[in-house]
Amino acid sequence: MTGAYSGWLIGAGLLLALVAVITAIRDRPMGTVLLAGLAALEVALLVQAALALARIGHVGEKATFVGYLLGTIVIPPAAVWWGRAERTRWGPGVIAVAAFTVAVMTGRLLQIWNAGA
Repeated sequence: MTGAYSGWLIGAGLLLALVAVITAIRDRPMGTVLLAGLAALEVALLVQAALALARIGHVGEKATFVGYLLGTIVIPPAAVWWGRAERTRWGPGVIAVAAFTVAVMTGRLLQIWNAGA
């Protein structure tokens, strides 16, 4: 896991959260832009998970690290399910919270990773 990749992932999560907040403020349901953003975020999270699990040997808190890693992978599909079920402005609100949560959890993953280095 590298700081640069994690930084881009955090930035992508925050950008997606911003787009979702703007969509919610405009009182629009979740559209293809948010779906595509969540799909891209999920692919990036899967790549991060593969890279991190390949070199997990030096991480001190392995259980916490794996828990955060799995949590970040589960959040975008859950947000898609919930966002598509809620056809009001709160659907994009769910997406905003999910994307922000992924960004925060990725930051925490980076802290745990660097503590073991």
